[in-house]
Amino acid sequence: MLIKWRVPKTVQWLVKLFLIYLFIFTAFRVATVVCFKPKSLAVTDLGQSFWLGLKYDLRWIAFILMPIAVISLYPKFSPFYSERSKKVWTAYLGIITLLVLFFYGADFGQFAYINARLNADALIFAEDPQESLQMVWQSYPVIWILVGLFGAVLMMTWMFRRTHVGVTGKNINIHKFDYRRRWHLAALMILSWFIYGFLTLKPLNFFRAFNLNDEFKSNLALNPLQNFFTTLRFRNPDYNTKAKDFYPRMAAFLNLADPQSSTKQYTRLTHPGSRALESQPNIVLVICESFSMYKSSMSGNPLNSTPYFDSLTKQGIFFERCFSPTFGTARGVFATITGTPDVQLGKFATRNEESVNQRTIINDFEGYEKFYFIGGRSQFNNFTGLIKNIDGVHIYEEGKYSSQKLNVWGISDKNLFLEANGVMTKQQKPFFAIIQTADNHRPFNIPEEDKDFVQKNIPEEELLKYGFESLKEYNAFLYTDYCYKKFIEAAKKETYFNNTIFVFVGDHGVEGNATNIYPNAWTEQRLSDEHVPLLFYSPSLLQPQRRVETVSQIDVLPTIAGMLQQPYTNSTMGRDLLDSMPKENAAFIIYHAPGWIGVVNDNFFYRKNIRIQKEELVASRRDSLQLNPSQRDSVRRHLSELTSAIYETSRWMLLNNRKK
Repeated sequence: MLIKWRVPKTVQWLVKLFLIYLFIFTAFRVATVVCFKPKSLAVTDLGQSFWLGLKYDLRWIAFILMPIAVISLYPKFSPFYSERSKKVWTAYLGIITLLVLFFYGADFGQFAYINARLNADALIFAEDPQESLQMVWQSYPVIWILVGLFGAVLMMTWMFRRTHVGVTGKNINIHKFDYRRRWHLAALMILSWFIYGFLTLKPLNFFRAFNLNDEFKSNLALNPLQNFFTTLRFRNPDYNTKAKDFYPRMAAFLNLADPQSSTKQYTRLTHPGSRALESQPNIVLVICESFSMYKSSMSGNPLNSTPYFDSLTKQGIFFERCFSPTFGTARGVFATITGTPDVQLGKFATRNEESVNQRTIINDFEGYEKFYFIGGRSQFNNFTGLIKNIDGVHIYEEGKYSSQKLNVWGISDKNLFLEANGVMTKQQKPFFAIIQTADNHRPFNIPEEDKDFVQKNIPEEELLKYGFESLKEYNAFLYTDYCYKKFIEAAKKETYFNNTIFVFVGDHGVEGNATNIYPNAWTEQRLSDEHVPLLFYSPSLLQPQRRVETVSQIDVLPTIAGMLQQPYTNSTMGRDLLDSMPKENAAFIIYHAPGWIGVVNDNFFYRKNIRIQKEELVASRRDSLQLNPSQRDSVRRHLSELTSAIYETSRWMLLNNRKK
C-alpha cells in the first residue's frame, strides 16, 4: 500500500522501525508483568497501565526516529541515498538500541532489587565506580549479561539492515530521486504528536503515571527512559523552604519551650535527668545493614532468621516500631548521625558539600574516645565526610585490619566485630564506637572460614511467603545473626562489657512481601523499606522493656545522650525516647524518586505526593481504630500538616545545622 501511494523509502523504513521498537518496548512491559506483578493484582486490572505505557513508549520511539525523519528532509542524507548513508543510519540505530537495551536491563535489575523503575538516583553509583562495579561483578553473571546484550544488539542491527534491504527491493522500480517531501512532513507531524502525547489534551509528563493510584501500576506504566531523564532534574537540591511557616507545629512536636518564638530556634540544651547513669558507660552503636524488621524473628516471622538477636531484645530496651526516614544506607547513616532526615530528592546529603557538614550530638560526649569501624572503604558514599564531623574520630577501614577482605564491602562482619572488639578492649578512657556492617547485602557472601555457621535449606515457596527473595538472601540474614552472636560473646569476655551500652539499629529495611507478617501498608505502601529493629542492650545497666510506640531512627542519639550524666545540645529533629515528657509518637517517611512524603504513627500511615495532588491514609496496625468520615478527615489534616512541617524543617536543617 505504501508503495502504491509512492511513499518515500525513508518513510517506509521509519514505519518498519517504528513497529520493531514498539514490539521491543511492549515486550519489556509484558516481561515486567510476568516477573514482578503482585499476586493481589489481576492482569485485567492493568489495562490503564498498558495504555499509558504505550503513550510513553510512543514518545521515546519518536525521539529515536526523529533524527532520521528530520535529517532525511535533505535527500542526500537519506538512508537510501548511498551505501555510506545506509551504514551511518544503521550504526546510529545499533548504538541507540544498545542504550535502550542497557536501560531496560538496568531497569530490570533495579526492579528486582527495590521494586522501582530505574531513575536518576542510579547516577549515585557512578560516583563510587570501584565499589559499584565490584558489587555488580560479584553479584551477577556479568559476562553472560554482556554476551546477551551484544548478541541482542547484533541481531537487531541485522534486522534493521534486512528491513532496509526489503524496502529497497520492493521499490526497485522507483527512481531514488522520486522524493515526496509532504510524506516526510506528515511523518514529522505524527512523531511530534507522539512526543507531545498521543491522544492527550495536555503534554504527557512523568507525573501522569501516579494518577493510577497503585505503586505497581504506576511503575508498569513508566518507561525507564522517561523515568530516568525526568528525574535528572530532581538531583539539584532545592533549599527554598517553608520551615518558618511550620515552626509552631514543629515546636509542639519537639516540645520546644516557646512555640511562638520570633527567633525560630530549634536548639535546646538538655540537662541530665534522674535516670542518667553516672558510670560514664561506653557506647557501641551498631548500624546494621538491611536489617528489615519483618524478615527477622522479632516480628514473629516463622522462618526465625535472627534467633540470637531476638534473645538479646528480651534483655534490653527494644523498640518494635522503629522506622528509618528512607531507604538507602547513606541516608540511613546520615539520619542516625545527624538527627535530620535526608530529604534531598537527588544526591545523598553525604554527597553534597553544602549538607555533609553537620552538627552531631556525639561531640557532646566529653572525655570519650570516638571510633568508626567499617569493613570496606569509608570513602564509599562519602561516609568519610560525614564521620569527620565527629571531633577526633579514629576511622578504621579497609587496609587497617589484619583480616582478609571477603568481597567488595571489605572484611566480613564477624571479623569487623572482632577487630573492633580488639580495639575497644585496649581503651583506658570511655569510648563511643560506631560499627557499620555490610554483609547482609548483595553479593551475600558467607566466609568459608566460619565452619560453625550452619546454613539452612528452606523451600522456595516458604521463602517467598515470608518475604525472602532467595535462599542466599535468607542465609545471609542468618549469618548476620551469627555475627551478632560472635560479637556479644567476645565482648562479654572483656572488662568493658559491663559498663557498655550496645545500640543496634537498622540502616534501612527491605521492600518485599510482608503480608503474612504486617498490615497491607508494609507491602502496598512499602513501609517494609523503613521498618527496622532498635535495641539498647546492656544487661548490667538497663532494665528490659519492650516498647510498642512508633519511633524514628533520628531519635537514636538523643536517647543515648539522655542516658548519660552530662548535658547535651540537640539542634535537630530527634527526641529522647526514654524521656517521660509526653510526646506525639510519629516517624517521618520519604520515598525520593516518586516524591512521597508521610508520617507513620501508632495507628496510621499517611503520605502525600509533593509532585501531584494525591494523598493516602491507611492503617498501620491490624487493629487500627475505625474512623467515621469526619474523624478520618481530622486525622488526615493533622498528619498532613505534621508531614509538611517535618519535611520543610528538614530541608532547612540540611543547610543550617552546620557544625560550628
